[in-house]
Amino acid sequence: MNYNRKLVLADGTAFLGNGFGSNEEVICEVIFHTGMTGYQEILTDPSYYNQMVMMTYPMIGNYGINNDDSQSSIGGASALIVKEYCEVPSNWRSVKTLDEFLKERNTTGLCDVDTRALTIKLRSEGTVMGIIVDINVSDGDAIVKLNSAPTINDHVKQVSPTESYKIPVKNKKFRVVLMSFGAKVEGLINELVNRDCEVIVVPYNASAEDIEALSPDGVMLSNGPGNPKDISEVLPVIRELQIKYPLFGVCLGHQLFALANGATTSKMKFGHHGENIPVKDIATGRTLITSQNHSYQVDADSLARTALELTHYAINDDTVQGVKHKHHPVFSVQFLPEVHVGPQDSEYLFDQFIASLGGNKNA
Repeated sequence: MNYNRKLVLADGTAFLGNGFGSNEEVICEVIFHTGMTGYQEILTDPSYYNQMVMMTYPMIGNYGINNDDSQSSIGGASALIVKEYCEVPSNWRSVKTLDEFLKERNTTGLCDVDTRALTIKLRSEGTVMGIIVDINVSDGDAIVKLNSAPTINDHVKQVSPTESYKIPVKNKKFRVVLMSFGAKVEGLINELVNRDCEVIVVPYNASAEDIEALSPDGVMLSNGPGNPKDISEVLPVIRELQIKYPLFGVCLGHQLFALANGATTSKMKFGHHGENIPVKDIATGRTLITSQNHSYQVDADSLARTALELTHYAINDDTVQGVKHKHHPVFSVQFLPEVHVGPQDSEYLFDQFIASLGGNKNA
C-alpha cells in the first residue's frame, strides 16, 4: 500500500497511514478509545480537546454523521486515527460522511494505521505525545517539531464558555447552575432539562458570589479536558459552594471536587477511554457499565485524610469512581452518567441529585 501521511510518537516510533479529513499537521497526546461506536460524539466532546483519539474498533465511519449526536460546538478531538475508514456510510440518519465532517471542523484524520500495534504500545508504555505529518517529512524533523511545540495547560479555558447563559424549561421545578469546564450540551444539560431544571451555564472561573447571585437550588460541576490541577483557582469556589448547595460533579468536576476536599490526583498510565467500563456501586452492590474519558484519577489512598467517602470503584483496576461528602449533600463520579453515547446504567445519579434539591425551590 502507498502511504501519504504518518504518525510519529515522541520516542521516534512511526506509524504509516493515509490522510482524510483535514491535512493540517497536529501535535497532541495520543490516546486509544475502546468504543465500537460514538465517533461523532468523541469529535464534538470538549473533554477530548487537544487529544488524538485512536479507535480500537477496526472500521469507523460506516454509519456516517447525523444532525443529532454532536455534543458541543466548542472543542473536541484534535485528530482521529483509525484502521479502516468507511467512505460509503449506510444509515437512515446519515447526512454526510465522516471525511466531510472532519473537513468542516478542520480536524485531521489518519486511516490505514496498524491500530492494534499502536494500542499495544500505548497500553504497555503509556500515552505519549505524537505528531501527524506528511509522509515526506523525516522522522527526525517530525520529532524536532514535536519537541519544540509549546506545552498547553489551558485546556479548560479553551472550551469553557466566556459568558453565562440560561436554558429555560416550561415547567421549571428547580434552578441548577452548571459550572462548565467543557460541558456536553447534548449530555449533562439535556439530562437536567429533561428533569424540569432551568439550567444556567457559567464559565469555569465564575466566583462563588456570581453563582450565589443566581439563587440556584443546586450546582453541577461538568466534565472537561486536561489536568485538574491546572485550574486550582476553582477549588476555593467549590469549598464555599458545597456548604450552601447540593452539588454533583462528573469527570473533571469529580476530580476538582476531590481536590477541593483535600484528596490528591495523578496521571494514569493510559487512562479510561471507552463505553464499556464496569463500575461497582458500593451502596447497592450493582455493577454499572459506564462511559468514561479521563487521563487523571483521584488517588484512593488520599481519601483517608478527607471528609470524603468512597461510593464507586472500577472493577478492572480498583480506581476511584465516585465519592460523597460525609457531612454535606454533595457527591461526584468519575464516569459520565448521561446516556450519550454509552449505556444508561448510571442515569439514576441525576435522579439522586434532583432529589437533593427539594429544600430550596425557586418560584
